[in-house]
Amino acid sequence: IFPGIADLFSTPDKASDYIYPLLSFAAEHIPRAKHKETPLYILCTAGMRILPESQQEAILEDLRTDIPVHFDFLFSDSHAEVISGKQEGVYAWIGINFVLGRFDHIEDEDAAVVEVNVPGNENQEAVVRKRTSGVLDMGGISTQIAYEVPKTVSFASSQQEEVAKNLLAEFNLGCDAHHTEHVYRVYVATFLGFGGNAARQRYEDLIFVNMTMKNRQLGTQIGLNTDSPYLDPCLPLGMKDEIQQGGQTLHLQGTGDFDLCRQVIQPFINKTNETLSSLSGVYQPPIDYQNSEFYGFSEFFYCTEDVLRMGGDYDAAKYAKAAKGYCATKWTTLKERFDRGLYASHADLHRLKYQCFKSAWVYEVFHTGFSFPTSYTNLKTALLVYDREVQWTLGAILYRTRFLPLRDIQQGFRGNHSHWRGFSIVNNHYLFFACFLIVLLSIILYLLRLRRIHRRMQRNTSATALWVEEGISPQNIPTTL
Repeated sequence: IFPGIADLFSTPDKASDYIYPLLSFAAEHIPRAKHKETPLYILCTAGMRILPESQQEAILEDLRTDIPVHFDFLFSDSHAEVISGKQEGVYAWIGINFVLGRFDHIEDEDAAVVEVNVPGNENQEAVVRKRTSGVLDMGGISTQIAYEVPKTVSFASSQQEEVAKNLLAEFNLGCDAHHTEHVYRVYVATFLGFGGNAARQRYEDLIFVNMTMKNRQLGTQIGLNTDSPYLDPCLPLGMKDEIQQGGQTLHLQGTGDFDLCRQVIQPFINKTNETLSSLSGVYQPPIDYQNSEFYGFSEFFYCTEDVLRMGGDYDAAKYAKAAKGYCATKWTTLKERFDRGLYASHADLHRLKYQCFKSAWVYEVFHTGFSFPTSYTNLKTALLVYDREVQWTLGAILYRTRFLPLRDIQQGFRGNHSHWRGFSIVNNHYLFFACFLIVLLSIILYLLRLRRIHRRMQRNTSATALWVEEGISPQNIPTTL
């Protein structure tokens, strides 16, 4: 439901009423006898995180007070909370790797494996288990990266170690806290302002400031009218756009130069010279590029697929060539193609206008910011995993109920990924069908028996009436007919 619950900050007493339809939907689909043993979690993310703590608590308090009155789910005060960006990233990582089957214990000769120094047991032999997949997600405002760190990381200084602790999450996905072979060490970092739209806004703000100062110093009029627009390399060739700030308007015209655009936006990556650093110099553990895999979501997918139609396996050289060609294509031609429906159905004019900039931004974030080599071929850009949109909520419920028996719920996500599970499900269907036939046959036989008994009683009654009419005493009626 939209908008998010954070929009109720001025009327927190309406929070429980607002999500009542969602809980009613759940209550209808979960057997009533199971409500008391069904845990309910209400986890709030970015929208709530930006609210003052007092407003957060007011909304949560309304939920904690009213929900138990109307629903019998297993719900305590601690089940309603605002989670951190780090938690959200971990849950997204768990959800995607669960759907991909990376936590399975099934022997698979084709599956890639990795040696892991299990956190807390560094002195023991390394555990060999399935290689997990890393996650890249670029939204409109922020960019996030999450991946497993299989080896113990050494730090150059205590200060760097302290920073790393805030970015590394260690957790146990086993059904028992003592099963340390299921302990994972995952790096999660969220970069506000590094989403596609936020980056474009920062870029435009800098253009406006620089051109305003330059015009004042040199007495020029660049960008102040349509006759002398600011030439923007990050807009398609010939496209015209405007920036408005403080009542002033700056006119832009695209030159469609992909390589120059990359150069212009590189400073926004704010990469330091340190080896173990990422965007804005944030600590980033080393990645084994030869034995790793990443999935790119949101803008990573939209930028490669919506216009360039290259979603899926990422190839840096092919992507850069396609992006360069798009930028250098006249805006009138791009608009004509759009009107003819040659792009993805959900691609709009906003996507067309800023595809050139976002193509360059995604390229720079991936290769300059996160330091992936241009030869890296194990990135898959995707909207769905196994035809399902995987959200962080899946990982959250898996983690928080990990001590409960999960049975075969994986079947709902990955079809025939596991042969023995598929065999079990098929056998269960046959067994159910056989039981159903047996019960049905028993009922039919019983009804037939009742029918024979009923007919026999009717014949007995008719014979008795006949003998009474003929003057035969009932005591002399034969017991066997």
